[in-house]
Amino acid sequence: MNMTSDLLPLEAYVRSGFFSFVLLGVGFWEYIAPRRRARVGRKIRWLNNLLVHAINAVGLRLAFPLLTLGVAVLCAERGFGLLNAFGAPPELSVVAGVAVLDLAIYGQHVLLHKVGFLWRLHRMHHTDLDVDVTTGVRFHPLEILLSELIKMAVAAAAGVPPVSVLFFAVLLNGMSLFNHGNLRLPGAIDGVLRLFIITPDMHRVHHSIVVQEGNNNYGFSVPWWDRLFGTYRAQPAAGHEGMTIGVRDFFDVRYSRLPEMLATPFLKGKVP
Repeated sequence: MNMTSDLLPLEAYVRSGFFSFVLLGVGFWEYIAPRRRARVGRKIRWLNNLLVHAINAVGLRLAFPLLTLGVAVLCAERGFGLLNAFGAPPELSVVAGVAVLDLAIYGQHVLLHKVGFLWRLHRMHHTDLDVDVTTGVRFHPLEILLSELIKMAVAAAAGVPPVSVLFFAVLLNGMSLFNHGNLRLPGAIDGVLRLFIITPDMHRVHHSIVVQEGNNNYGFSVPWWDRLFGTYRAQPAAGHEGMTIGVRDFFDVRYSRLPEMLATPFLKGKVP
């Protein structure tokens, strides 16, 4: 397979198609079986969260036309990166590539909460007063650019196969939409699922206004990094219906509007 000719043209179609499918599916699920009562009207939140997603999608393409997939294709063609240098079997390389990228995103997420200037970029995501499927795309454009640079560097250093990059991009987008969903799952099902993936109840804890709760559950795809590194928390103390979501310094509905959302990195506030 010529990875350059086969994967690069497909990337945008695969990502956008899967994104639309999951967004609509989770949005409908939220409508018929919500986990929590919304504090802010869906109209204002969905409009502004999806607007920032559109800005990010366009900005990312303009800044990095080939994105991480292009870097991975280049590395594969020229034999760059650890996996290419060691000549790892293709199947092992694909699995290892996905694992490396997922671990990198976990580590990035921890740093976004621990380092002052990084938290300024990330806190726009946490100023959402409700958590639903659109929160999964509510990230500041500067954070999105930084994240893409990190993924590019990791893919190049590790020699991540292009198919791993494409699979991980689809996985990350889909899981971010799913685990931010305001979804009601039976406790027994949630308990089984969270052994393998990040469930909405598991990730919602991370959006708690209580700092000791919010500084946990950093994973987006699988729960194993949180369990391995001691950042797993099963439930919020007040329960999912009783917990408060948001950031104390930005606990105001005006941060549901696009101009105020984009201004949050430049405003004062404490690191959690």
